[in-house]
Amino acid sequence: MATRRRLTREERRRELIDVGAQQFAAHAYDDVVMEDVAARAGVSRALLYRHFPSKRDLFGAVYERAADQLVAATELHDTRPLTEQVAAGLDAHIDYFLANRNTVLAANRVLAGDPTIQAIITDELAVLRARLVDAIGVERRDAVSSALMGWLVFVRVLCVDWLEHESMSRVELRDVCLGALQGALAPILVPDQSAAPVRAAGRPRRTRT
Repeated sequence: MATRRRLTREERRRELIDVGAQQFAAHAYDDVVMEDVAARAGVSRALLYRHFPSKRDLFGAVYERAADQLVAATELHDTRPLTEQVAAGLDAHIDYFLANRNTVLAANRVLAGDPTIQAIITDELAVLRARLVDAIGVERRDAVSSALMGWLVFVRVLCVDWLEHESMSRVELRDVCLGALQGALAPILVPDQSAAPVRAAGRPRRTRT
């Protein structure tokens, strides 16, 4: 058991989330034990449960922080073509999914019906959709917004399935997602705009998997 240190309540909470994130990433959800989290954090079980009354509460805090970090890592800027930015955002999400396979599968499989986890996912998708709508900047915002939400859900479902089966390469996964974005927007946008979200920078450079 680690040596206990005097921390503020917020510092202790962050530390517990850090340890929880490590445990949920390393083990399947059902194999994570709150007593092990407490021991690794150097606190008593009672203290852990004062911060997080249940394992689901701890997982929710871990997943919410991860979602916030991913949203922050996928800010869109005017300095690069939108294609490059979308590809970079996909790469950031795929990197996180790979590094935290058990966490992602827990959120989308084991806890698929948990309202707290689903609210976190819904909020993340809403922020990403709003950013993309603003970045594309067309008059038919409602239609584009609906298409983008469908695309974001498709990307999440595809990535989760890929984590389980790895039926394609990582580069193929990203390219399928980018192609689906073009396909989703092409019927809505005028011809000179329909290719812009995906082709503005040309085809993303392939990297080795």
